[in-house]
Parts: sequence; structure tokens; C-alpha cells
Amino acid sequence: MQIDYSQFLNMIPEVTLMAILVIVFIADLFTATKPGEQQTRQWFNPLVCMLLLAHVLINIQPTADATAFGGMYVTGTGIGVIKSILAFGTLIVVIMSREWLNRPDTNFKEGEFYELIIATLLGMNMMVSANHFLLFFLGLEMASVPMACLVAFDKYRHHSAEAGAKFILTSMFSSGIMLYGISFLYAASGTFYFDDMIPHLDGSWISIIGMVFFFSGLGFKISLVPFHFWTADSYQGAPTAVTGYLSVVSKGAAAFALCSVLMKVFGGMVEHWQYMMMIVIVLSITVANLFAIHQKDLKRFMAFSSISQAGYIMLAVVGNSAMGVTALSYYVLIYVVANLAVFGIIAAVEEHNGGVVNMDAYNGFYKTNPRLALIMTLALFSLGGIPPFAGMFSKFFAFMAALQGADITTTMGAMTYAVVFVALVNTVISLYYYLLIVKAMYIKHNSNPLPTFSSHVNTKLALAVCTLGIVAFGVCSYVYNWIYAAMV
Repeated sequence: MQIDYSQFLNMIPEVTLMAILVIVFIADLFTATKPGEQQTRQWFNPLVCMLLLAHVLINIQPTADATAFGGMYVTGTGIGVIKSILAFGTLIVVIMSREWLNRPDTNFKEGEFYELIIATLLGMNMMVSANHFLLFFLGLEMASVPMACLVAFDKYRHHSAEAGAKFILTSMFSSGIMLYGISFLYAASGTFYFDDMIPHLDGSWISIIGMVFFFSGLGFKISLVPFHFWTADSYQGAPTAVTGYLSVVSKGAAAFALCSVLMKVFGGMVEHWQYMMMIVIVLSITVANLFAIHQKDLKRFMAFSSISQAGYIMLAVVGNSAMGVTALSYYVLIYVVANLAVFGIIAAVEEHNGGVVNMDAYNGFYKTNPRLALIMTLALFSLGGIPPFAGMFSKFFAFMAALQGADITTTMGAMTYAVVFVALVNTVISLYYYLLIVKAMYIKHNSNPLPTFSSHVNTKLALAVCTLGIVAFGVCSYVYNWIYAAMV
């Protein structure tokens, strides 16, 4: 049997990522020093950033629909946009991680960090392009296993090793549940191909069981309630740069994958998964908001914020339409810049002030670091959905996508309107706890405030990109139109 290597031309995102991974591995192999010796590779981070930037620019171009490996792998313009958003978020994380990686206890592991983060992105790409459950699961595990290593990267500081252990245990458990669900789907259809499953999944009891278990397994990855219990501990213990990556890129990839499977595989069971999705969305948004109010550690605070945001992200899927996919993609893009701006500032404060992450430490922050306080405020306003920042538009499009085609005179339509109303009420609650940080920075006083410090140039660059996105992505209609044109 002869392999047709030309099909790799349909996998340009994955091919370029593999090339980057090989280049970074070789560069690290021949230039690394021993632990304890000071690294002098000032060129390493710029090299990786330039390679990832080239990857984004290459793959942002529209591509024709194509398949590979007997239809197991599919791609197209919409999938290309999704991968570009994930790569863009990864690029920002790599840029802002340089200051942390320059520490004496982490600089000898710099190459490992880049290799692991690129490997996770490669797995996410495979998961997003999967048209077969075997490839989907392989992509999921390709992303999950390196991610566990990233969470435990600072194993001798804070609670990173514990966070890594919790992440890998919950990841194994969720993967097992998902595989169990996939086995039911295979029993119902006799195939692993998404397209071939559709005629066989008609709402029978075995189809419903398979769908519920599959959804439960992927719900762990997205941190939807009630599958969220690992999130706060893992976010708190992981290095801050990794926490940012976990909260936006990993969550975004899982949300894209879940949306794709629900609409492709379970297209004939829309009512079943819509009911399930509505319950989970309401629980995620409400429970996370109530827990976030009581948090004093900013990383745990942002963990519950990310659980709530996951609910808003999945709200766009309820409408089961092309507009829903567009709204989800747009929401993830806005969430990337807003959330990474917050984590960039948390990381900068942590590096310059002995690992401080408590909210009370930010009392009077604007007096000593007014620019960082302003960026933090803009990012929090965007996450809360305050106009005219981009987060308000992303929430608006998510609400509109959920309500598209909903008839309030029917049971399903009435429930959809009720879910959107609950989401709107919870937006007010989220504004309250986001404003608690703003209150601490501008209104509260501290007898021993955080000192004035100058962030690393990479941190400044990453925060500048995030701030530009927060301000421009909402008012620049081209961004939404570009995503919409790719999805329809």
C-alpha cells in the first residue's frame, strides 16, 4: 500500500506547527546549559515568537475545503479561522512568558516550555479538524498530556506539582468517561466517522447515553458546572502564564470541538442536547459567579471567572446555527485578549513582588502603577461586558445567536429566552465582582502598597496587543464580518 503524501498539503497548520516544533527542539538541544547555569539565549524567545507569528500569517489565509486520511481529517476556511485564533492566543502567551522564563530556576527549562506549548496547540488543531472520533480523541490527548506537564512546570514553587496531579487525574477520568460515551455511539451507529453516524443517532436510549457521557467528558475540559471542581486548584497552582493559556486557548479549543460535534454528529438530536446545554449553562454562569464573589486569591478568582465565561461561550451554541459558530469564535477571540491582559498583569506583579496574588495587595495599585491599573480596568470591563469595549459586543452576539429562531410560544423557545434572561442577570452579578478589583485599585488604600516597577519589554508588548484588541475588536466590524464570512 502506497501512502499519498500530497494529502499533507491539506494540513498546512499542522505541518507548520510540526516544523516549528522540530526547529525549537533542535535549537534547544544544541544550545541548552545545565540546571543552575545562567542561560544567555536572549534570541530564543524572539525566535519562537517569530515562528509562531509566521504560522499565524500563513494560516490566516482562506483555504478551500479539503480532507485527508480517508476523511478522518477535514479543513476549510472556518476551521482555519478557529486555528488562527488559537495560534494568536498562544503567541501572546509565549510573548508574555519571557520574564517568568528568565528566572534562574526556570531559564534552563525554557526550551521545554516552548516545546510543550507547541505540542498542545498541535493536538488542539487535530481535535478541531477531526471528522472521526479516533482522531478526535488522539488530538484531545495530544493536547492534554503536555498540558499536565505545563501545569506542573514550577514543581518546586507554590503548589504546581499538586495542581499538575489534580489536572492529570481529572483529565484521565474525563477521558475515560468520554471514551465510554464514544463506545455507546459506536454501538448505535457501527462507525466512528461523524458524517456516517448522523443517520443512526435518532434519539434512542443508547444514543442519548453516548451523548451524555461524551458531553460530560468534554465538559471537564471546558470547566462547565458540575465538571469544574478541578479548575480553581489547578489554576492557582500552575504558573501564571500557563494558567492564562489554560483559561483561554485550551478552553477555546474544547469549546470549538464540542460545538462542532454537537452540530455535526448530534444534528438529529438537537432538542435533547439543547435541554442539557441550557441546564449546564445556567449552572455554570450562576454557580461560578456566586463563588467568584468570595475569592481573595486573584488566580482562583479568575478560575471562577473562566467557568462563568465558559457558560457564556457555550450559550452561542444553543441556537444551533452558523451565527452561533460565528458568535462562539468571536467570543473566544475577545476573551483571549481580555483574559490574557489580566493574567499578564497578575504575572508581572507576581514576578516583581515576591509572588503576590492576593486581591488586597492591589489596594491603591493605581498610585504606584497607573498604566497597569488602567489596562487591568479595561480588561475587567471587557470581561464584564461594559460598553464600548469588545466584551460587550461578544456577549451581545452570543445572546443573539442563542435567540435566533427561538419561538417564545413553544416550550423550547420559552426556555431559551429564560436562559438568556438568567445570563443577563448574571452579567450584572459579574460586573459586581469585577468591580471589586477596580475598587481595590482606585478606591481602597494600603499602608504598604505595591511598589512602582517596570515590566519586561515582552510583557509591555503583550499587554499592548491585548489592549488594542479590547478597544478595537469591538468597534472594528471587519473582525466579526471576517469570522462570519468564513463560517457561512
